[in-house]
Amino acid sequence: MKNAFKNKGAAFFLSISMILLNYSCSNLNKDASTKQMIKDYYAAYEKKDWSLMEPILARGFSFTSPAGDDHINLNLYKERCWPNAYKTKKFDLEKLIIDGDDAYVTYNGWTTDGRLFRNTERFKFKDGKIIENECFFGTGVSFPNNTKTGK
Repeated sequence: MKNAFKNKGAAFFLSISMILLNYSCSNLNKDASTKQMIKDYYAAYEKKDWSLMEPILARGFSFTSPAGDDHINLNLYKERCWPNAYKTKKFDLEKLIIDGDDAYVTYNGWTTDGRLFRNTERFKFKDGKIIENECFFGTGVSFPNNTKTGK
């Protein structure tokens, strides 16, 4: 009886360990995929290539920013925000935190004329795509269409 329990107990703990390991690996894969999608988002701006952006944005995508964008849809986002790509040189991602279906990114962005803008953005994911982006502008600097320079 003691040996039977010992064998079943070992099998039980081995099964639990395998389940937890599989869960951990699937979370690592999901986080890696999320991280890559965020990098692709900013790369689309740097490369000025909407065809890189479109496949990672979910149907029902919305964008919010302090510039008067209150949960605007994908069509308005492309009309209002995508022109910034032509004024954006590069992004330096400073901090990326992934928390389930949310990710937070703080970055320094550089315009084609050498100006700095610093933002933090919250991304929300649904079914493996970006469903929402909420942008918070940094102090003294703003998005590339801003005609004022930072102080």
